[in-house]
Amino acid sequence: MKKFVTRLVILIAVLIAALYITDTTYILKAIRTVYLNGHTTAFLDDYTFSENKTVKTGKTKAWPLHKNYNKIPATQKLLDLHKAQGTVAYLIIKNDSLLYEAYYDGYNEDSRSNSFSMAKSYVSGLLGKAIMEGYIKSLDQPVSDFFPQYKEGLGAKVTVGDLASMASGSSWDESYYSPFSITTKAYYGENLEDLTLGLTTVIEPGQAFKYASGDTQLLAMVIEKATGKKLYDYLSESFWIPLESENEALWQIDSETNAMVKAYCCIASNAKDFARFGKLYKNHGKWNGQQILDSTFVAKSIQPRFKESPRYGYGWWLRKTKDKSFFMMEGHLGQCVIVEPTDNLIVVRLGHAKESFDHDPYNGDISVYIEEAYKMLSNDPQTQP
Repeated sequence: MKKFVTRLVILIAVLIAALYITDTTYILKAIRTVYLNGHTTAFLDDYTFSENKTVKTGKTKAWPLHKNYNKIPATQKLLDLHKAQGTVAYLIIKNDSLLYEAYYDGYNEDSRSNSFSMAKSYVSGLLGKAIMEGYIKSLDQPVSDFFPQYKEGLGAKVTVGDLASMASGSSWDESYYSPFSITTKAYYGENLEDLTLGLTTVIEPGQAFKYASGDTQLLAMVIEKATGKKLYDYLSESFWIPLESENEALWQIDSETNAMVKAYCCIASNAKDFARFGKLYKNHGKWNGQQILDSTFVAKSIQPRFKESPRYGYGWWLRKTKDKSFFMMEGHLGQCVIVEPTDNLIVVRLGHAKESFDHDPYNGDISVYIEEAYKMLSNDPQTQP
């Protein structure tokens, strides 16, 4: 037994040494955060195991309640899906009033949970804000104006607009479950800037959509350099405070030393405050009559950049049906803020799981959240689209 314990200790020591030698010590953090907490991937409450910076709010204002607030019951299909996929929050906002809200699994209206890639929509919006305020010239400004690493080769052609529309042609590998992927290293590593600047441009930029979280991370770095402000502070002053968010949010950072936000993910907030950003875009960048974000930028963001990729604009997922046009913030495990502007409708769902869709956010359960919301609306003539 003594020999076994000794060998085990030696084996563990060798493994840890190998992680240090191969610069993969982030795997230890991943194991500690994910697997030792009973999960197999990043999860809603993982922000509690990370360093965070506060996104401050100011004067707050609650969503007004619809006159039929919570009077329309959820459909059985919707309730079954909530149970099957671990929904923790579901909202229907009609005509800018809260029509329906429900919370599960111990969560409530103030509970924080991880946005995951819904954060990409905020970063795209911050690009629009930086352009509006004159920090960045336009969507066509080269990234090389901010980072000299991009002055040569294909990298010299990459623009900030390419980053927002996922068209940089970078070498980023969007793999969520491999412990050795750059996505995993970015999520659990401690120096996002060095990691991101180590990417190379391998495809002609500006020609096609390729989903890559590294594009959003580099865009965040550009915005910080252009504005001279940390992104969590810029989000606070640009959107969180003007949109009268009810609660402060937390944004995960790589480390206290570098304080670089995980820009492609990881804003911890609640369903009602996430919904505010959908309302801002639905209302063409206006909030309480004030133009918070340029309307031209908003309009461009929720239209596809590439004909071959009609379901993505600049930081927003898109969907057109026969008579409706949706745009959506979407994140890992099925987080979503769905907007249909003609019907003046916002649907929010946060939760623990989703059906696999291979980067097509309208397959599977997302469609059900939309369809069942419309069925609920049809049950009351006063709320029909």
